[in-house]
Amino acid sequence: MTTLIIANLPALVVVVPLLAALLAPLTGRGRAPWLLATLTSWAALALAVALLRQVLESGTVSYALGGWPPPWGIEYRVDELNAFVLLIVAGIAAVVTPYARLSVEREIPADRRHFFYSVYLLCLTGLLGIVITGDAFNLYVLLEVSSLATYTLVAMGDDRRALTASFNYLILGTIGATLLLIGIGHLYMVTGTLNMADLAARLPALQDNRTVRSGFAFIVVGASLKLALFPLHLWLPNAYTRAPSVVTALIAATATKVGAYVLLRFLFTLFGVEFSFALLHTDILLMLLGGTAVIAGSLVAIRQNNVKRMLAYSSVAQIGYMALGFGLANVTGLAAGILHLFNHALMKGALFLALGAVAYRLGAAHIDDMAGLGRRMPWTMAAFVAGGLSLIGIPLTVGFISKWYLVLGALERGWWPLVVLVLVGSLLAVVYVWRVVEAAYFKPASARAAKVEEAPWSLLLPTWVLIAANVYFGVDTRLTTGLALKAAALLLGVDGVEP
Repeated sequence: MTTLIIANLPALVVVVPLLAALLAPLTGRGRAPWLLATLTSWAALALAVALLRQVLESGTVSYALGGWPPPWGIEYRVDELNAFVLLIVAGIAAVVTPYARLSVEREIPADRRHFFYSVYLLCLTGLLGIVITGDAFNLYVLLEVSSLATYTLVAMGDDRRALTASFNYLILGTIGATLLLIGIGHLYMVTGTLNMADLAARLPALQDNRTVRSGFAFIVVGASLKLALFPLHLWLPNAYTRAPSVVTALIAATATKVGAYVLLRFLFTLFGVEFSFALLHTDILLMLLGGTAVIAGSLVAIRQNNVKRMLAYSSVAQIGYMALGFGLANVTGLAAGILHLFNHALMKGALFLALGAVAYRLGAAHIDDMAGLGRRMPWTMAAFVAGGLSLIGIPLTVGFISKWYLVLGALERGWWPLVVLVLVGSLLAVVYVWRVVEAAYFKPASARAAKVEEAPWSLLLPTWVLIAANVYFGVDTRLTTGLALKAAALLLGVDGVEP
């Protein structure tokens, strides 16, 4: 039995949450759907960890679905990069799903909860499938699965404006997916294959083909829209702000990371470094957009009074850091971008979970209403402060590790202005995090805050698990930096890179 499971790990990572999504509406309207979702998310994490160990021990894993060998059939292909991203997605889901019980009971009507968990698991299925598939069209299909589920989850928010946010997300997300599909169609037109490894082997001989270049443009724009890279981020602030608390935590920590993975996979694996950067100079585009995102996202975040919206614009800035790392296109800089996929998932997941606990007690997430909350909800606000310190990039947190490697990568390229940009972005983060800290700890309690008490332990425990991870992986970086450096070396075709 164990041998059979190990042999089919890549398929099980997707099949298990898919089957659970189908079963969730049939389990009744009590806590059974939540329990099923929790067990499934932890099973997905166990499978992702086992797959990561298999990749580290024996190298890239190839799994042919239905016994059809690639490139004729759909292949699931797992290397250090997508094994790392699988760990991120499954790990966040495993922490967020236990948190969901009380939060969902507060924000989702009873007659919709079993459908909520079904769509939630369907979203998880799509995200895991996008990361693991080795087929370009299959990636598009799974991207649509996760996207349609996400639109539905956002619309389930108790604020009527959630419907508008979901609709805007639907329109922009559909445009992004369509552009991606058109680009994949261009590649299929000239190569006759959809297998990513086969595409990577055939495309170098077609660098001067105008259809390939056109497909490249469609794919980069489509993936950037899904990633919410500035200025294609317009769907993100409203979606994060209006979605139910647990949905915001999940998609903020996973969906944009999967979008970043898609962009990485196409730029570095399919098209290659020479075509993407030496020939078409995509690095300049990524550096300009990433740098603008860091400053613009942080400045807009400072002006927000709704803390969920503040953190949403902060995510725009953090995505900018990832783009800067990708644009450096050296091992250290690229590793910084990949590392920030993991680290940002931890810090932003923790912050949104803490904010969800505030909303559970306070019913609001505005700075004025949070005045004096540090004395009424000490554990919750301590978690928010710790997550904020990581977001700023204070030493001994994961945020510092990402920015340190990004600075090292910039220095290797001799790009001193980028070092200054990282410093300015961190100082701007201090400003908007301090606004919440000042209200919670240095102002008299608001009328709402004076009546609340600490959040339940079932909300605090998952939040503090992510806070502990922010500190642990900020101190012991061997696993995360080791994986990021190996993944960067793999994408760049460099051997012998050690953490």
